[in-house]
Amino acid sequence: MNSSTNSLDDVSADSSAEFPDRASMMEVRLQAQEDEITLLKSSLADALRRIRLHDQLLPLLKQQLIAVNPGAARVLNQVCCPDGCTSSRKLSSSSAIDGIHHSSTSRVRRNSEKLGNPERQRKRLDKKAASSANLLTRSPSLENRAKDLIANAGSPGSRRGTYSQGQSIKMFIRGRPITMYVPSNIQNYEDLKMEPPTERLELDWVYGYRGRDCRANMYFLPTGEAIYFIACVIVLYHINNRTQRHYRKHTDCVRCLTLHPDKVRVASGQTAGVDKDGKPLQPCVHIWDSTSLVTLQQIGLGCFQRGVGSVAFSFADSGVFLCVIDDSNEHMLSVWDCNKGVKHAEVKSTNEAVFAVEFNPGDSSNIITCGKSHVYFWTLNAGLFTKKQGIFGKYKKPKFIQCFVFSLTGDVLTGDSEGNILTWGKSAADIKTLGKGAKETFQIMRQTRAHEGSVFTLCTLQGGGLLSGGGKDRKIIRWSADLAPERECEIPEKFGAVRTIADVDGEEFLVGTTRNAILRGTFSGAFVAIVQGHVDEMWGLATHPSHNIFITCGHDRQVCLWNTEEHKLDWCISLEEYGLCADFCPNGSVVSVGLSTGKWMVLDLLTRDVVSESTDGNEQLSVMRYSPDGSFLAVGSHDNFIYIYTVTDSGRRYTRFGKCNGHSSFITHLDWSKDGKYIMSNSGDYEILYWDIAGGCKLLRNRFESKDREWASYTCVLGFHVMGVWLEGSDGTDINALCRSHSERMVAVADDFCKVHLFQYPCPKPKAPSHKYDGHGSHVTNVCFTHCDSHLLSMGGKDMCILQWKVVGGGASNGRERLTSASSTSTSSPEPTVG
Repeated sequence: MNSSTNSLDDVSADSSAEFPDRASMMEVRLQAQEDEITLLKSSLADALRRIRLHDQLLPLLKQQLIAVNPGAARVLNQVCCPDGCTSSRKLSSSSAIDGIHHSSTSRVRRNSEKLGNPERQRKRLDKKAASSANLLTRSPSLENRAKDLIANAGSPGSRRGTYSQGQSIKMFIRGRPITMYVPSNIQNYEDLKMEPPTERLELDWVYGYRGRDCRANMYFLPTGEAIYFIACVIVLYHINNRTQRHYRKHTDCVRCLTLHPDKVRVASGQTAGVDKDGKPLQPCVHIWDSTSLVTLQQIGLGCFQRGVGSVAFSFADSGVFLCVIDDSNEHMLSVWDCNKGVKHAEVKSTNEAVFAVEFNPGDSSNIITCGKSHVYFWTLNAGLFTKKQGIFGKYKKPKFIQCFVFSLTGDVLTGDSEGNILTWGKSAADIKTLGKGAKETFQIMRQTRAHEGSVFTLCTLQGGGLLSGGGKDRKIIRWSADLAPERECEIPEKFGAVRTIADVDGEEFLVGTTRNAILRGTFSGAFVAIVQGHVDEMWGLATHPSHNIFITCGHDRQVCLWNTEEHKLDWCISLEEYGLCADFCPNGSVVSVGLSTGKWMVLDLLTRDVVSESTDGNEQLSVMRYSPDGSFLAVGSHDNFIYIYTVTDSGRRYTRFGKCNGHSSFITHLDWSKDGKYIMSNSGDYEILYWDIAGGCKLLRNRFESKDREWASYTCVLGFHVMGVWLEGSDGTDINALCRSHSERMVAVADDFCKVHLFQYPCPKPKAPSHKYDGHGSHVTNVCFTHCDSHLLSMGGKDMCILQWKVVGGGASNGRERLTSASSTSTSSPEPTVG
């Protein structure tokens, strides 16, 4: 029985190890097949368009020839239609095929390179599988699609390369040609000069804290600041002045943090990550000054695998050395000279998870590590490590040793998954058990029952006391130097378990929790949350039309209202399903939230009550958008429909008005025209469609007629005015969201590579320059300007981080004036390249 079980385990392990390779192959094959299908569809549609166009022009050509020479008609028929059909049916669309093939090949290659990041890989697989399924199972007939193309081709200037008034241009995404019609106010498209915006972004505030899956991730500085991290940013938050400073030199998610004995210097380590082409980035450790935020040393660039899991300064020699454990399979343990950045020694630690590392405060040659089922005592001598494993003896061996500290007497105190605090000490070797010549061992001297569930953290106090934090019981207990319990308290359930504790003044302390909150309190007083955040992937974001507040929602089923001026969470409610999109009613009194099940609800901002709720389909909703005057609400769904509702009673009553039916894939983005009569929408298969809502939710077949329409908002990622935000060879999933400023001067873009871009608006030419900003450690899912354009909010997906950017600089003219002026006065000059 045991052998068969082990065999099954081995098979399971092998299968799980091969999963990334299988997934990679499947994605590449899926991509190739999908590109081939879209290539064939677009080629056939282009051929049909050419046939129809030729059939329409042939009678006119005959009439002209007959008028000049009556005998010419017979010759023309013989030449053009020898077998009863026009020779134009044999026209080749090689140019379109060449362009599509090049884009498709490039896309497949780039996708295979991007597979280094499992999180991004899963996201892309989900997106592309959904897009492919919709494209193959729900697309209308090719004949109807061809008719649409033919109708649009009837407009003058449908060929790319001619940019006079009334012309069109094409861009390709994953092999699909997308036609963009040039607005009438542009006299010469080729002479448009694209420049980066005069405005720039400065990081103003960071919402959130990474407590869910990181340990020992918060300290309290003598300056009165709490130091912690989320995404790629390390935050220094003054708990009394309520101000933030930010260290931003990391290139991917920060994973660990430690404080130097001088209480000024800080060491922080990050994950490896990948760049936008899928190439791995090298993890490293930064040593930096917490006063000036200047990087003093970069440790181990290119030496660590996957990331840095734990770091620790030595104490006995005032912090000369730094110990690092990486995230490789062997969890390599290395010791570095902090000033020179030179590695002194390195050894394989263990194949099991490692949670913490520390130097013995009295001897820098002694290092301790703990983690899954182990406590190791290391000795470093002449560049070589020797290891002794802690012996549990008569005590039950816990599954995890979660944390440890040193007592004033030099003993090691560990907290484990059984809820015990174990006191470790040296003892003479048991010769009977270990044999002659056995040296001293590290054994458990005492076991103290502390918590129900795990002991997640231990914190020593100046007088020799100890604080312990529990998981399941959420308790914080104060212990005397001899481990006698003195006081205890319990943090509220909504904040989760205790992740880490930082002592403020012996009486007050800070508590980081597993639900990404930082609490401030004492044993006698209530706890106040000074930092809060979401605890799962976020997608929904909307800013208030007149106040400095914004709403967020995500997979944690939380809907949160934030204040951008006071930098705090005003309120948070829990839903039965997770939210994916939201929008404020223009009167500002209610907000609508779209959920994952097709259900959507309207919340009163003051009472937080649900004032209305409806369900449209049984698939997730991706966009909610009110018309400019608030009389309509458009609901975009993954079932390919846009549902339109009339809005009355100040946003509290909704009546179904109609349904927009015509997209062949799920709705991704939509915007209303300024007059509230029309909608522009994008879908998962990269369509741009226009709808006459006032006329009964009718699809506008001739998209040429919408080229001069003005839009109340611009969040559609596909459109003439934002064509320049796409890089050459882009995947349709590379840009998750964009938002035009209310001044119509700039457009912010959230991309799949952890970046926020700021472009000039409009930016209708390829390779438009932009300002690029780091900070997120995951795909950026949404961006939104505040009502007066003073700030931009950006939202990470898996990093659970909200960044608030201050908009600085800028001029007075709006985008429309700039575009008209540029098209009539600009000269051909080299386009600037910015970051």
